[in-house]
Amino acid sequence: MNDSLVASAPASPERRGDVHTVSDQMARLMRVVHALKAAVTAGGDSRERAAHVLLFPLSRLGPQRQSALAEMVHADPSTVSRHVTVLVDAGLVRRVADAHDGRASQLVITPAGTDVVAAMHREREALFDSVTAEWSDEDLTAFGDLLERFVGDLTDALPSVVAAQSRPTPEKDR
Repeated sequence: MNDSLVASAPASPERRGDVHTVSDQMARLMRVVHALKAAVTAGGDSRERAAHVLLFPLSRLGPQRQSALAEMVHADPSTVSRHVTVLVDAGLVRRVADAHDGRASQLVITPAGTDVVAAMHREREALFDSVTAEWSDEDLTAFGDLLERFVGDLTDALPSVVAAQSRPTPEKDR
């Protein structure tokens, strides 16, 4: 990380320990999520499954330009282009002329795409219901609230992280 992202005031030893724990657990979570994704796509078309991430914003927000979709999912436009091709070929998304600019197109989720989103929601919720079956309602609510806050704060920090990483450093200037 860039030094500009480090807090200016030193954190207390207890807070540093807590932040260290959060950092370690997030890394662990990402490894587990990666393993879950690999297990879900095993034996299937992983390109199609990876492309499905684009269905969620289309389902939630309606028709979008491909460039806007790439920004929303924080992905490279060329990757999104390949994913869109997979979705169009599978009949999950269709291209329509942009009402504001006939030269451009927007992506629209099809009924089949909506069915895929619903199935993925059911699959994910069934997994999380099973994993948290022993949790109290209060714990589940508190975790959901804190996770929502964390993801929101992390999302809000993303532009400054990206900007800090793209600034030239003395090593890059040489």
